[in-house]
Amino acid sequence: MFKVTPNPPRKGRLFTVSPDIDTEALLANASEDLLSISAIAADLADDVEGSRRSVALALSRLADGVQLLVERALDHLESPQMQARAEV
Repeated sequence: MFKVTPNPPRKGRLFTVSPDIDTEALLANASEDLLSISAIAADLADDVEGSRRSVALALSRLADGVQLLVERALDHLESPQMQARAEV
């Protein structure tokens, strides 16, 4: 049955991710967010000294590493799709 109004969101959840978003879009968004986190941390490292600078640089490098993992996951998603297109 079609409802005119959608169900209200469940209580107790501050943020939710729409269940109909495909994996590639989720990973692409995560990749962009990680690039932003890395840039913010690197910029912060320029403004602080000592151990705080080391922490900011570590956060930037950690975000870079995770971003590489997300990019590789995107490559794996695209690879079968591209092979299927080439076979058609």
